[in-house]
Amino acid sequence: MTAQNQDIDHREASRLNWARMALDDGGVLLQRASVDAGFRSYWRTLGTGLSRIVMDSPPEHDDVRLWLRMRDLLESGGVRVPQVLARDVDAGFLLLEDLGGPTLAQVMTPDTADEWFDAAIEQLLRLQAIEPPAGMGEFGEALLQRDAGLFEEWFLRRHLGLELDCDDTDRLELVQRRLMDNALSQARVMTHRDYMPRNLMPVLPGPAVLDFQDCVRGPVAYDAISLFKDAFLSWPLERVDGWLARYHARARQSGLPVPALKTFQRDADWLGIQRHLKIMGIFSRLRYRDGKTKYLPDIPRFITYLEEVLPRYPELRALQELMDSRIKPALQTKAIA
Repeated sequence: MTAQNQDIDHREASRLNWARMALDDGGVLLQRASVDAGFRSYWRTLGTGLSRIVMDSPPEHDDVRLWLRMRDLLESGGVRVPQVLARDVDAGFLLLEDLGGPTLAQVMTPDTADEWFDAAIEQLLRLQAIEPPAGMGEFGEALLQRDAGLFEEWFLRRHLGLELDCDDTDRLELVQRRLMDNALSQARVMTHRDYMPRNLMPVLPGPAVLDFQDCVRGPVAYDAISLFKDAFLSWPLERVDGWLARYHARARQSGLPVPALKTFQRDADWLGIQRHLKIMGIFSRLRYRDGKTKYLPDIPRFITYLEEVLPRYPELRALQELMDSRIKPALQTKAIA
């Protein structure tokens, strides 16, 4: 047995022993509840009592204290978050309420989307109304530059095998700079950064918000466009525009610092483009660095998102031209191969 396998076996035994101790039930078993893109994992208890969730955050990779601090902050603002029933922060184990199996992404239908998005908007407005604490991370220049680098390094170079010439590089940098300047110019609020149906649980009152540990002070339009232009679930553009307008009206009524609707629409569209490029880079990195293959099949979703919105903005024409001349042909070649 390798040292790595020994470590895995030891972690599994520690997780199970801790769950049995926390529940005072020596017969409890654990079943994988969900797979995370990072190091954190979730396990559902099986036994005679109420089902619970064990969150396993290996301390060498993930400090559970950060998750707990953010959970408490969001709850203080009225956001529906998982309840913590027991904890061992040094070992990286938490016992949580079980919010069920399917996420909002798995239960939403075209007929129920309006109702669920209204509820998700309500939770988002509560989150955005929370004053970001001193020292909170900033969705600023450094983060935006890192995001831009993900697209070029992992999607263009590693996945597509493209090396841009000087002209293409200059055009891409110009677009990235315009997207960054737009993000930096927006009013700042508490920002989840992954506020999408996959991270929302369909419980009432709710939906409950998950994966919030990386909240930052960021642009006001970011979470709204993330909600409606999801990485794993697509909707017709006219419905997305309608939901953005609905969010905008409620945000203004709540006193959040959103600009006029026309400006907000552009801000949201441009943040969406920035986010789509970043996620294409992240999904490529998950495949080639981490060996996680299930994310790349969603790449065409982002190409569609870009093709829907880029024609609205002549200022970003260079990205459309790059897609037409280099990116889409390379994707087609890769698909045929």
